[in-house]
Amino acid sequence: MTDSLSFDVVIVGGGPAGLATAIRLKQLCQQHQKELSVCVLEKGSQIGAHILSGAVIDPIAINELIPNWKERHAPIITKVTHDAFYYLTQKRAFRLPTPPLMKNHGNYIVSLGEVTRWLAKEAESVGVEIFAGFPGASFVFDEKNTVVGVKTQDMGRDKNGNPLPTFQEGVNIFGSQVILAEGCHGSLTQKAIHMYSLRKNQPQTYAIGLKELWKVPKSHHVGSVYHTLGWPLDHKTYGGGFLYYLDSETVALGFVIGLDYQNPYLNTFQELQRFKHHPFIRSHIEKGECLSYGARALNEGGWQSLPQLYFPGGLIVGCAAGFLNVPRIKGSHLAMKSGMLAAESVFNTLTQHANVSYPQLVENSWIKTELYPVRNIRPGFKWGRLTGLAYAAIDTYVFRGKTPWTFPHYRDHTRLKQAPNCKAIVYPKPDGKISFDLPTQLSRSQTHHRENQPCHLNLKDKKLPEEMTLPLYAGPETRYCPAGVYEYVNHKLIINGQNCLHCKTCDIKDPYQNIDWEPPEGGDGPEYGRM
Repeated sequence: MTDSLSFDVVIVGGGPAGLATAIRLKQLCQQHQKELSVCVLEKGSQIGAHILSGAVIDPIAINELIPNWKERHAPIITKVTHDAFYYLTQKRAFRLPTPPLMKNHGNYIVSLGEVTRWLAKEAESVGVEIFAGFPGASFVFDEKNTVVGVKTQDMGRDKNGNPLPTFQEGVNIFGSQVILAEGCHGSLTQKAIHMYSLRKNQPQTYAIGLKELWKVPKSHHVGSVYHTLGWPLDHKTYGGGFLYYLDSETVALGFVIGLDYQNPYLNTFQELQRFKHHPFIRSHIEKGECLSYGARALNEGGWQSLPQLYFPGGLIVGCAAGFLNVPRIKGSHLAMKSGMLAAESVFNTLTQHANVSYPQLVENSWIKTELYPVRNIRPGFKWGRLTGLAYAAIDTYVFRGKTPWTFPHYRDHTRLKQAPNCKAIVYPKPDGKISFDLPTQLSRSQTHHRENQPCHLNLKDKKLPEEMTLPLYAGPETRYCPAGVYEYVNHKLIINGQNCLHCKTCDIKDPYQNIDWEPPEGGDGPEYGRM
């Protein structure tokens, strides 16, 4: 018989959104002298292990949730002191006026992993139970097809699915409300969206963000934020880079590529390595040491791509829903606020039998005030970089976000062109100082998966890669994956699941939607420290 636990509220995902939800629920319980049991399930080995973000955060949500966060020693220390925006050609960097939406006065450069670990301690201090190393693998339903809980992933099966002597069946975690806070393109969230037809609006569109953390000689650049547009991407491909000085000796460096890119020869990992050789970027890191590497998909669809935020038995919060402001390059504050609003709705439903609609709370909050006016800026780049920049300027300065139209999105995988219609990209070899090979960087991500377990990356049609994807698209999975998970050997696709960074790009970009990402055993995956 399957073991089980019961809580009033089960939150799947231990990131900023899930933890903000849990903390707010417990705060409401204290304020109204009520009692609700709340648990958080986290698939990483510890809270923060799978958290990767730039990150410059707007403190508006943390100010509301924990107003005395400074006195409580939150790792939110480095205020942004300098903003700069550059357009890169292959050899030169042209400084442009920083767009109003990208200005960071009052914001902080942080390690989101450190912030998340601090939030976890705050959650535990008010009575939240946190279970790290327990990925939600499937839903538990009642006879009316309502979600009444989550089953965690089995542990201890061999690669063929047979139980080993160490086998432990997953546990049923029952909850009166299940809140999905899995982050971008979460596996249970995607199941809920498909099962209950929650995608009523535009499809979600995504990018992949690749990041490295560097130790550099002591610098006066502390608090500096640099964003770039242009090289090395072609004018049809949306994306850009960033440099954030976290402290006097630590630089967060990264590159973001819109997953609606067209050329199947584009290699996401190699674009980051090439980007670092630009003279402007190189000048910041050439005397430094690369400490860590990672990658993660991020939502770019904006307001019009939000799914229906509720389903029978549960709600969707944070990046699982798609709360991210692309022009501002920020989402943590929106993710936390959505979780806080979900908590208010759930609290009222469970304790006062009042139906306070979570979607209506979002509609009436500063989330919509922030996201709705910028909804057209990202899709405006589908016509190319220069047209996108021109439209963004018109939308911002002339219409001020009050346009009567809303641009549509396309599903990212439909934008990929077939290989014969594209030019192959030749990337330079790594020099071992500024740029590195993939095995070296994977070691810096500290990703690990138990070898003898079922592969968590499943092909719906095992013959499709060799019959269609390789001949027509030149095997793009070998290049859009930033971890070397996919390779062709004698025209047969080999999946090296042990390399996986859990970025979800393969589940998004595969041209035939043939790859299904499922969570592996609990605790597997990257081990990000300050990322």
